[in-house]
Amino acid sequence: QVQLVESGGGLVQPGGSLRLSCAASRSIFSIQTMDWYRQAPGKQRELVATITRSGTTTYADSVKDRFTISRDKAKNTLYLQMNSLKPEDTAVYYCHALYYTAYWGQGTQVTVSA
Repeated sequence: QVQLVESGGGLVQPGGSLRLSCAASRSIFSIQTMDWYRQAPGKQRELVATITRSGTTTYADSVKDRFTISRDKAKNTLYLQMNSLKPEDTAVYYCHALYYTAYWGQGTQVTVSA
């Protein structure tokens, strides 16, 4: 079983940056893949970025070159560095882990607004 706790969301102006964190209750290197998803009001949840156990990363086209997914083994923590934020990045961001089955965090709100 895996518990995931996100933090780091908030209100930021367009062009600003935020870093989201996702603390896992077990070694993240035992987890097959970890991802960040987001869900904007009235829209479906969408995949933002993925990192596999081997360290391969993939990104949605809408965030490529602006967002970076990374992890800290010692802290069992997943990160999402978000730069050059746009109003359309406003959403609840969820951490997701695949460890035999899917686990989700509670979500953290990101609002990009002037």
